[in-house]
Amino acid sequence: MAWVRNIGAALFVAILGSATLDGAVRAQDAPAEASPEEAILKATTAKLNAYVELMNRSLRAIQSLDRYKSWVNMKTGPTGQEAIIYGLYDVYDTTQETAKATAALTQEPLFPELDAAMRDYIAANSALGPILNEATAYYERKDYKVDQMAQGKILHAKIVAAAEPFLAARAHLDIVFRVEKAKADELRLAAIEKHEGRNANWHVANIMIRARRIMDLLPSRAKPVIDVAPLDAEIATYGGAVKDMDDYGASHPNSFFVFESQPRSLLSKLRDFQEKIDHAKGDARHGGGGDDLGGIINDYNSMVSSSQSATQFSK
Repeated sequence: MAWVRNIGAALFVAILGSATLDGAVRAQDAPAEASPEEAILKATTAKLNAYVELMNRSLRAIQSLDRYKSWVNMKTGPTGQEAIIYGLYDVYDTTQETAKATAALTQEPLFPELDAAMRDYIAANSALGPILNEATAYYERKDYKVDQMAQGKILHAKIVAAAEPFLAARAHLDIVFRVEKAKADELRLAAIEKHEGRNANWHVANIMIRARRIMDLLPSRAKPVIDVAPLDAEIATYGGAVKDMDDYGASHPNSFFVFESQPRSLLSKLRDFQEKIDHAKGDARHGGGGDDLGGIINDYNSMVSSSQSATQFSK
């Protein structure tokens, strides 16, 4: 399935730069003291962003495992007779990100399910990382040519033992994190509307929230068959958000910088994909638009980048 190369582990975007909310308050000459709602949003943002930093930094472990799985039979382990021995990737040091995420576990607001999932993930990531780096060094030195893969077989058992709980913890964490992130996104949107109204900033935030939810529902290597009903509903909601932004832009020229046409481009690709995936009853492996996913993801990633400065020159 060539299309699966376009789907990687989820990279999460920071929830909200506090300057965005603070700037909105200053624009209205509001008191310096934040309202209870704003205080909750700020605390939630700080906590979830600490989690995001570790989740993003530790994606390297998933990439390393994927490289290993590309040439090793995970059931039997390495033999030394493989056609190509690729080794693994070094994983990034996550000491600082782990410390921040660990501190955030007990910070308000508490999210019992998410905090528990993050605690399990911290432990799993801390256990797996050193093993992957040890294995990476072993294969980079090509020690398997000297010891006839003896240490490689020992390392394989360690990798499998640590990778299974790590991947399970990551999968669960991704799910429960999205739940709290969705709530925080809605708080952010409400805060912008309260202080600025449904202006350019609000439309950009609204677009990115709706687009992110679609990305979460797209097929992946782990789940090539999806339920199309939720995806269809989110695409319809996103389509309405794009139309609203276009209407705002038509009556407020120069409101968006670079960003303005990007949501339309993504919507166009999504609707083409929607026709195919609906026809295939949600199976991206069999004519279900799997080849279109690369363009969709590229468009979304471009929007993530340009959304940061989308209203920089707004009049």
